[in-house]
Amino acid sequence: MIISSAEFVKSATQPSHYPPAEQPEIAFSGRSNVGKSSLINRLVNRKRLVKTSSTPGRTQLLNFFIINQSVSFVDLPGYGYAKVPAAVQKKWGPMIETYLSTRPTLKGVVLIMDIRRIPGHEERNLIDWLHLYGRACITVLTKIDKLSKIKQTKQHNAIAQALSVAPGSLLLFSAKSGSGKAAVWKAVDALVGM
Repeated sequence: MIISSAEFVKSATQPSHYPPAEQPEIAFSGRSNVGKSSLINRLVNRKRLVKTSSTPGRTQLLNFFIINQSVSFVDLPGYGYAKVPAAVQKKWGPMIETYLSTRPTLKGVVLIMDIRRIPGHEERNLIDWLHLYGRACITVLTKIDKLSKIKQTKQHNAIAQALSVAPGSLLLFSAKSGSGKAAVWKAVDALVGM
């Protein structure tokens, strides 16, 4: 994918604030601090399109971006981080669920997981929920550069087993090296028909 443009459009919390539903959309979801922003930035060849932070829980809104004027990326708030105030966390669930269940142009969700961590009930619940609503899910394991090849393979297989899926359905990715970028784009292209 050749990226000619990548721009921030707006942030939103509810449907009346969303940008017009014109382009196919791909949402990016994952636990806080899994490298969601870094993955999006690497995909679109930008260093700071999506703000990255060493403090988990920074993304608290739905952030919409337009790529090549033809596809929209939506960065969802990370989940599972205890230091975000409970009142804020309570709002995230309904905000994200409303977007995922009602957005007509949403073609799928990229679920991002840190390869070093076995997925918990939040990830399994999200995958089940996406299946229930007929939303496609691309599962990406990030931060592969943090592990040796042997440990990568071991974790890859363990995560596949925990999710009851074939290891080949889990894409491996490194924002640092760009490894796996082409495979993620190929999966995204298949959903948006680019």
